[in-house]
Parts: sequence; structure tokens; C-alpha cells
Amino acid sequence: MSDFSVVACPVRAHPLTKELDVTSLFDRHEVGGLVLPNRVVMAPMTRVRAAAGGLATPSMATYYAQRATAGLIVTEGVQPSLVGQSNPGTPGLYTDEQVASWRPVTAAVHANGGRLFAQIMHGGRVSHPGTTGLQPVGPSAVPATGDVFTPAGPQPAPVPRALETAEVPEHARSYADAARRAVDAGFDGVELHGANGYLISQFLSSNANLRTDRYGGSVANRVRFAVEAAAATAEAIGGRRTGIRLSPGATFWGVEETDVLELYTTLLGELARLELAYVHLEATVDEDVLLRLRRTWPGTLIVNPTLPMGPKQTGRSEADHWLALGADLISFGRAYIANPDLVERLRTGLPLAPVDEATYYQGGDAGYLTYPAYQHTA
Repeated sequence: MSDFSVVACPVRAHPLTKELDVTSLFDRHEVGGLVLPNRVVMAPMTRVRAAAGGLATPSMATYYAQRATAGLIVTEGVQPSLVGQSNPGTPGLYTDEQVASWRPVTAAVHANGGRLFAQIMHGGRVSHPGTTGLQPVGPSAVPATGDVFTPAGPQPAPVPRALETAEVPEHARSYADAARRAVDAGFDGVELHGANGYLISQFLSSNANLRTDRYGGSVANRVRFAVEAAAATAEAIGGRRTGIRLSPGATFWGVEETDVLELYTTLLGELARLELAYVHLEATVDEDVLLRLRRTWPGTLIVNPTLPMGPKQTGRSEADHWLALGADLISFGRAYIANPDLVERLRTGLPLAPVDEATYYQGGDAGYLTYPAYQHTA
């Protein structure tokens, strides 16, 4: 493990004064009225530790509170409805019981000085009747590629029911309904999951979305669902409490996108009108495209510098590289699983603990609450 403490802070020109501005991963940054003590974001990661009924648990409160030194924590994906649930064992935000179960989680994070956004994730076609008892829905009757997770193990992705035009706004509003409940549960804000082949991403797609109505076909129509979901959420809880995560050009679950640059510059242009808290981009497309999207988006930008579930984890060098290129915040995924004190390890150049991949989704506290902070020896 390299000694991160010797990496120099990136230097970039201030956009207004053109003066050189040294940006550190450990500088403060304001997001939606929250002053973050550093620019480290804990990325959303599915851990399938929720109780029956999509309830958050005491172990989840401990897990997130252990990582409260992050500038911002974004939770695992939280379904806004039963039909929106993708995987078994994931939490929801569509019943009063679920709201009540999240309150100890948000309270624990706040007690440890942290800030917490809930990621609202509608799985769309990436679901199964064995998980929800319902046929999945999507923009078109086109199944996802590969097997989906169910209580009985991996199963081929089923053909979803194509949403009628009149139904689509209801599913866009489901993000806003869940956001209201998130605020009621004590969250500081929400992030809409618009990435990785789930429902918003399916509407953006040119092969999962074969619609001929106002939600399909042209770029302007394919971004409509994402914009309506974000607009409804911003109206419900305020744009300052609303972020969105995107994966330009990604092919998760078999989605494809034509005209990636046009698609995302159009989308970001529409989202800019809403004055959202941030856009969270995954590095799923060439760096030059991401840089053009940085120039398109006028607000706070979070970048996840390495491909989700790819061979490499984000480290200090990747973070500093993207801060120098104009990112405001850097999200870390897998590194946060085994390193609850990740901020301090990055700050002081301590080695990062390895993660046990076998415990990603197995349930229980092993590989969840059992990673300690760095143990200094005399």
C-alpha cells in the first residue's frame, strides 16, 4: 500500500479569479446548506442487511455511525415502493414502520457528527416476482441482461410490464414521496439513483426504452422521466436537499445509451434549472466526456473515480486527480466497507484494510460491523 501522505494537494485555477487554488480532500465544502468537514463521500453500497418488511436495523445504525467522519454518507439504495424493490434484504421508505426504523440510524450518525443522505432506488426491470410478489415494471417490455437476486437465489431477469403513459408520472413521484419520508426519518437529504441500469437509467437508455410516447425516442424525451423525478423531489423537500447519481455510457444490466454526450449534457442542462444539491457521476465513460459534463454542470459535482465493482478501488491518488480536474467531492465505495476510519487513514497515509468480498451480501454482522479502526502499535 502506497504512502498516501506524500501525495501533493492538487492545484487548479479558481473559475472566477483565475488564481491558483489548492484544493485538498480535507477542505470543507458546503452542500445544500450543510458544511461538510471534508470532501470524502461514502458512496452508496448495497449490503442486504435490512429486516423483514424493509426495516432498518440497530446494526445498520452502528454501521453508518462508525463511518460518520465522512464529509457525507449516502446510504445503500432504498426502495420507494414495493414494486421498486430490486434485491431481497434491502430497506424501504414507503411505510410508517420503515420511517420509524430509520430514525435511530439517522440519530446515531448525527450523534457522531455525521451527515446522511438516503439513496432512493427504484429497480424497475431489475427485480423479480420472487422478491416482491409483483411483476417488475419498466419503460418497455425488455428484460435486463443476466440473473437477478431473489430469496431463492439468482434467477433470470423476467420480462417487465411496460408502463402505460398515464402511469409514468406516478413512478416519478414515488421518488418524491420517499424523499418526504426520508426527511421525516431524519435524513439530511436524498440522492436519486439514476445510474447502473435501474429505472431512471432504463428510461435514459436507447435499448431498454423503446417507447414512442413523450418518454421515449428522442434525447429530450428519454431524459424526461429523470427530470420529472428530480423536479418532484426538489418540490417536495427542496433542491438543496436533492442530489442525483448518474453513470454515463455504462452498460449495467444490459442498458445501452446512444449519443452519450448529447444525452447527459441535455439532462444536466435540465437539472441545472432545479438548483440541486449535487450531481454524482461515476467514471463509466472516457475522462474527456466527464470533463465536458463537469463544464456543463454549474453546481457541486461528486465524482466516483473508479468503475463500480471494477478491479481497482478508489484511493488518494485518484481522488487528488479528480479534485485537480474540477470535482468538488470524491466518493469512495469498497474502501469504506473495511475502513470505517477511512478519512483518517487517507489523511495520515495509513494502510487500507482489505475487504472480505464473501461478506458483501451474506447478512449478519460479520464483515459489516467487525472491521475496526486502525490499531496503532507501540
